[in-house]
Amino acid sequence: MTYSQRVLADLKEKNFDQPEFIQAAQEVLEALAPVVDTNPKYEKTGLLERLVEPERQIMFRIPWVDDNGNVHVNRGYRVQFNSAIGPYKGGLRLHPSVNLSIIKFLGFEQIFKNSLTGLPIGGAKGGSDFDPKGKSDMEIMRFCQAFMNELYKYVGADEDVPAGDIGTGAREVGYLYGQYKKLTNRSEGVLTGKGLSFGGSLARTEATGYGLVYITEELLKDHGKKIKDARIAVSGSGNVAIYAMEKATQLGAKVISCSDSTGYVIDENGIDVEAVKQIKEVDRKRISEYLNYHPNATYHEGSVWDDIECEVALPCATQNEIRKEHAERLAKTGCYAVCEGANMPTDAEATQVFLDSSVLFIPGKASNAGGVATSALEMGQNSIRSSWTFDEVDTKLKGIMINIYYHMKEACEEFDAKDNFVVGANIAGFMKVADAMMAQGIV
Repeated sequence: MTYSQRVLADLKEKNFDQPEFIQAAQEVLEALAPVVDTNPKYEKTGLLERLVEPERQIMFRIPWVDDNGNVHVNRGYRVQFNSAIGPYKGGLRLHPSVNLSIIKFLGFEQIFKNSLTGLPIGGAKGGSDFDPKGKSDMEIMRFCQAFMNELYKYVGADEDVPAGDIGTGAREVGYLYGQYKKLTNRSEGVLTGKGLSFGGSLARTEATGYGLVYITEELLKDHGKKIKDARIAVSGSGNVAIYAMEKATQLGAKVISCSDSTGYVIDENGIDVEAVKQIKEVDRKRISEYLNYHPNATYHEGSVWDDIECEVALPCATQNEIRKEHAERLAKTGCYAVCEGANMPTDAEATQVFLDSSVLFIPGKASNAGGVATSALEMGQNSIRSSWTFDEVDTKLKGIMINIYYHMKEACEEFDAKDNFVVGANIAGFMKVADAMMAQGIV
């Protein structure tokens, strides 16, 4: 049994009740095998064992009071996974599905995503099983304040800088930041995704979706294809999906779909992004409302990947939404590129189908990195007490995403894995973290 296989087997035994974390760790360890199994120094220093074990796992209760005076208790998490290259950085997810396995999976992925940006930020993730849907602004505020009452002990501008994620938008970040200031008497860049009036960055809202399209454009260009006129299927209708659709449309692509948890819309005339923004960001209604704007579009319940036909797929909804049968059908019906906008939206079997079918595939740790890259740019602006224009931030973002693509490509070529960007992304992200860990000793 090789070093990476032994570490994976031990990890599965210790974390048998954490399937999402195991899935993420298995993908990484299998991709890293060509590097770690041929270099004895990694085994000698127990580098993989240290890499897969979080530096700190914090779990706490969050008591809060609703508008009727009833007391509720949720569970909060912050998993600080690796700080070898900089302070911990990663979002806070508010969703009923949140548990330790999901937070560890997200935090582990964040290590490599953050490393790929080239910026000095480590990997972490946090959140709660609190569901913000249907809650009043006052209930959201009270929950966020209760959350920060515990979280503030473990975060700081040079220690751990959380951000938004699913269920955590500008409103929630504002309440969290306000409570942090009250508790610590410090005004610092402890959270990113803040409002522009108190330290936020222009282009942060658009960053993940725009970054996804920038790296997709570079992938296609490098393989003799163009994003202009490409038929693109998008899943999701949240922040990432909306701004991926917006940028792809600006670049001349034809985006034909979007979705939410109830179903999906197909518009052969091209998705009207402004209508989606109104439905999801303003009215906060279901995507089926799209038909009120465009009656010729169609709405179906279920997954958009059940019957969509496209040339480029951008899954931006949730983990494991594309399964093996979806991947097989996409490959057979002319899809030639898949770039992940969400965290691990393609399961392991589906990923293998894409690789075996020569469908160009970029994993989320690379293609989803635009958000955290711009969060790090927000940290930099906070540190120098300055702000950059939208175009300045957007130009930096595009440069970071293009650099990520070529770092992945170089790793693929070096380890004889042409166009296997799963291997390329993991190795490229790993090398920087590994070098830092080796230099800093066994800590």
